[in-house]
Amino acid sequence: MKNEKITIYTDGSARGNPGKAGWGVVFISGDKVWEMGGRSEHATNNQMELTAAIEALRHVKKSSGARGATSKETTARNGAENPTVEIFSDSKYVILGVTEWIHGWIKNGWRNAAKKPVLNRELWEELHELNKEVKPKWSYVAGHADSVYNNRADEIATSYADNLPMKLKT
Repeated sequence: MKNEKITIYTDGSARGNPGKAGWGVVFISGDKVWEMGGRSEHATNNQMELTAAIEALRHVKKSSGARGATSKETTARNGAENPTVEIFSDSKYVILGVTEWIHGWIKNGWRNAAKKPVLNRELWEELHELNKEVKPKWSYVAGHADSVYNNRADEIATSYADNLPMKLKT
């Protein structure tokens, strides 16, 4: 996964919200497609949406070699630059949180506009660090619409939430 574009679709699901929950990720690079998913016995939909994005970025970071180095340093080490990453999510909570709201939360000591503690702070902190390292472009996709890959991420997430994990493309 060097010097290429990786498109990622993420989704989360919770039965009962909170309740049994799952997350799903679909990666596309060129003509290759691969998937990941996981579950939690008790989580909210928002927690699973965040977890899907975190797991996707962890995978990209791990697969791309050292991050945080300049492109020249990475090219010298790996022979190619890090991939360009675009993440599609149907969660405005995740997209707006990681691209806009988080800066104010940090500035305000992890308090939101209502001066209350930010929910899911630990997940937000991890996502923020990964976002700074991988530097993906974040894009919104309408949920349950005509996006094949977003629908597939939803299918993976809900299958894990139902504890019926499906066969994933690897």
